[in-house]
Amino acid sequence: MTDHENMAAMEDVPMTLSRKDFLRFTAVGATVLAAPRLARAADPIKVGALFPLSGGAAVQGQHVCEAIEIAAAMVNDSGGVMGRPVQVVRRDDESTPAVGVSRANELIGEGVSVIIEGWNSPVTLATQTVIARAGVLDITAISKADQILTGGGNPLAIRLNSSNAQDGRIIAEHLKATGAKRIAFLTQNDAYGNGAQASIENALKAIGHEYTKAGEERFPFAQADFRVALTNIRSANADAIVAINANEGSGLPALLRQARQMRLRGDLVTAVGTVAPSVIQVAGDGANGIIGADIYFPKVEPFASNPVNQDFVRRAEEKIRYTPDKFMALGAASLQVWAMAANELKTLEREKLAQRIRGGSFKGTVFGDVTFSSEGQLGSSHHLFTVKDGKIEVRT
Repeated sequence: MTDHENMAAMEDVPMTLSRKDFLRFTAVGATVLAAPRLARAADPIKVGALFPLSGGAAVQGQHVCEAIEIAAAMVNDSGGVMGRPVQVVRRDDESTPAVGVSRANELIGEGVSVIIEGWNSPVTLATQTVIARAGVLDITAISKADQILTGGGNPLAIRLNSSNAQDGRIIAEHLKATGAKRIAFLTQNDAYGNGAQASIENALKAIGHEYTKAGEERFPFAQADFRVALTNIRSANADAIVAINANEGSGLPALLRQARQMRLRGDLVTAVGTVAPSVIQVAGDGANGIIGADIYFPKVEPFASNPVNQDFVRRAEEKIRYTPDKFMALGAASLQVWAMAANELKTLEREKLAQRIRGGSFKGTVFGDVTFSSEGQLGSSHHLFTVKDGKIEVRT
């Protein structure tokens, strides 16, 4: 408003309002009118978190979402993404592909810039195409099926958890080192479980370990009664039983308890990344003596001395009274890598960010300095462990 316009407007102003007060009034009005524009510039960038929040894997799914929110707080404390705060929007996939597709569409409708997803491989495989067609960046945190990167559902796929192929070799090398000649399998009958077993058997062949498949039992994800399957496995007289069960909330703890009750002969070896502290807590004594492997241990080197991991662990223990497990670390690192790429490129465009992450390296994540293959797979280092007195003991 010009001075001339101000004077004209003052003709309609009550005599009790001075020129000085009137000018102050108009200045305030201009500020109010400008406020929405400033608010829009500071609007949060929405990040979708699509995990099971109900059912057998509810506890783990909720922990992963909480970890993503903790990572978002860490990013926001450092200035956010391109100066804007990050807001996490949760959705429950119910460990069901059809529900996962519906919830993914809800997140897309919410206007999220990226979806971090993936507890069950069948759900991930079902949602990949939907998310890709919407032009939204899709980062798989946990699901392991090899088809996630090779199936074509998302040509710009990114995954942080180790693949079945990577996991298969560490288990195969352990079986060879212990001289197991009769090996039995208890396998979840879906894309994840069948792929995990195939990767172990392929790795056994690749490293030249001859063995006999002494038994094989397959079961659905939701199963919690394994007594018949375990009875059949016990009669196989195996040197080692490989249990491949991603239902960490109820299925795997039940399998471990029931296996202990049956006093199976031979080592019980769990699939990589399935034995979280929450599994041990539920399984109780049934977890003691099992052998597993994983890629993250919050208070073991090289993670214990990593300042970013230290901050993440501290925040998690303060916020939810829980020491982060591998699943939580993967969720947090997914958001960290996305935020780093977006801040570096100053964009939220799916293709540019995916191309930066695939084949790229990033410093200062929960996992330390990380590198992705050109196919989108995060590089990982595996460590074997045993469970003793309810605690994980990492083998050197």
